[in-house]
Amino acid sequence: GKTTLFNQLTGANQHVGNFPGVTVDRKDGVIRGYPKTVITDLPGIYSMSPYTEEEIVSRNFVLEQKPKAIINIVDATNIERNLYLTMQLLEMDIPMVVALNIMDEVTANGGSVDINTLEHLLGVPVVPISAAKNQGVDELVKHAIHIAHYQEKPSRQDFCRSEDHNGALHRCLHAVIHLIENKAAAVNLPIRFAASKVVEGDKLILEKLSLSAHEKDVLEHIIRQMEEECGLDRNAAIADMRFSFIQRVCQQTVVKPSESKQHKRSERMDKLLTGKFTAIPMFLLIMIIMFWLTFDVIGGNLQNLMETGINTLSDLAREWMESANVNEVLTGLIIDGIFAGVGSVLTFLPIIITLFLFLSLLEDSGYLARVAFFMDKLLRKIGLSGRSIVPLLIGFGCTVPAVMATRTLPSERDRKMTILLTPFMSCSAKLPIYAFFVEAFFPAYQWLIIAGLYVLSIVVGILIALVYKKTLFKGEAVPFVMELPNYRLPGVKNVLLLLWDKAKDFLQRAFTVIFIATIVVWFLQHFDYRFNMIGDADAQNSILAMIAGWMAPLFAPIGLNDWRIVTALISGFIAKESVVSTLQILYGTGLTVAMTSLTAIALLVFSLLYTPCVAAIASVRRELGRKWAVCLVLWQCAVAWAVTLTAYLIGMACGG
Repeated sequence: GKTTLFNQLTGANQHVGNFPGVTVDRKDGVIRGYPKTVITDLPGIYSMSPYTEEEIVSRNFVLEQKPKAIINIVDATNIERNLYLTMQLLEMDIPMVVALNIMDEVTANGGSVDINTLEHLLGVPVVPISAAKNQGVDELVKHAIHIAHYQEKPSRQDFCRSEDHNGALHRCLHAVIHLIENKAAAVNLPIRFAASKVVEGDKLILEKLSLSAHEKDVLEHIIRQMEEECGLDRNAAIADMRFSFIQRVCQQTVVKPSESKQHKRSERMDKLLTGKFTAIPMFLLIMIIMFWLTFDVIGGNLQNLMETGINTLSDLAREWMESANVNEVLTGLIIDGIFAGVGSVLTFLPIIITLFLFLSLLEDSGYLARVAFFMDKLLRKIGLSGRSIVPLLIGFGCTVPAVMATRTLPSERDRKMTILLTPFMSCSAKLPIYAFFVEAFFPAYQWLIIAGLYVLSIVVGILIALVYKKTLFKGEAVPFVMELPNYRLPGVKNVLLLLWDKAKDFLQRAFTVIFIATIVVWFLQHFDYRFNMIGDADAQNSILAMIAGWMAPLFAPIGLNDWRIVTALISGFIAKESVVSTLQILYGTGLTVAMTSLTAIALLVFSLLYTPCVAAIASVRRELGRKWAVCLVLWQCAVAWAVTLTAYLIGMACGG
């Protein structure tokens, strides 16, 4: 309910950015009715341990930015687990109000929470709300503004009792507090939070404290003694303290509801959607329907309409410029460069919006959490967690939204690895290449060859993942912990705001990086080395053709040593669809005569695996930086070359 509440508080008054140094989304907004406030939507986390990037970002923000107040959202239907984070936030000694969300479901099913007693035990205000129904939100805002203004800090931060484990943990924590008190104050760390983290062995906190070797030895002695007395290791002892406190709180304040209708319905649906033998078939069916609706029915038709609109606008602009005798260079730049280049990228906007519409519906409904859960075991074998399945599948549709979808991954390692794997999935923009060459050279085996190309992309992706696992991303994917919520109807407002964010982000990239790249490629394609403008009939004299001629020897071993093929592949960097149109311009009607079946196979394999379009590379650059984007381009071209060489040699051996 975090996103729902944030949207209720801010409406459209929000700005999406990134936290410094990382690519975790950061949303800032102004609370409606309070123009002088700024509220930041921190990543959703379960604890303040420095485990995932989201947890590190959230913790550093609270510790370093020192917000005036915290709104801690607690799921009232699962209050025991949610209070674990609450206890850690209380230790940070920052004014806080607890928003007890989904209280409407609790009360509807006969449950209740004693708010006054809960406030007394936690030492902070507690406000029952239903973010989805906008109930209690106004009261929550008033409490948050009040505690922020008057800096009313939590009245309780000590959760251990002297009678627990004969007081071993109690003595340990207070001894640690005494030892590190001055060091914690010097680096502006809340002492109680620092003490708990020191006992847990938190490396980041220990580094901040800059303890001497002697102090570290004393601390280790104190903690080891506590472990012996408690019979628990240090992490388990802290966790036991927190859960014991939570148990006492819940016993005094919570009347658990009977099993809700939503939960019963979810269990019935899960028998089909997450069953041992039905989970993957149902998932594939849902994905097929989603892709069919996205790329064929809804998104595809909208894309065609947008393409028609852009072409019409381009024709009108051309007619006007010709009638006004505008310089042919400027006309070519605007029509053949900007309209053709940026316009072709803009036609993906309906696809992206439609795809994210379905993804947001699946996510808000609770289904994607289950997909990640049952796919985790399979993906873990190649070094990924279950959460990576969604971006990888989107990659078969379009690499751009697939790369953007990796932002939901909690681990920086998993996120980078998934981004670098996604372009190896065969995106839908390559289908025109497959369709053209298969129909021209292999009409009797069209679907067999196209299916084979998709299988090849998956096999190569698995092999690349194993290479990544052994080299760049050694180790295992992060342990997979995910709450499986009840199935719920998605919130319309949340979905619309998400679509607006994605559309705005895509348009910003279309008119920056992609715009510049389009102009560069157009210039290379329409000028010779003397900087004279040339037409399509003289394409072989262009700078791009000259560059392609230089590169052609690199492609000779894989059967693609014709400069026209290399030129088409370079033009495919702007949009994969342009590979076919460029070849048709350069070869004319003699394409099937000039090329052999083996050359067609080599071109298909190379097109399948080589670098994606500039829009996708721009997305990678935005997520990982320029160095990673450049390395990905070179790496994919190298992999494509190697696999194509293998296919070409096999074809030669078979008499091709």
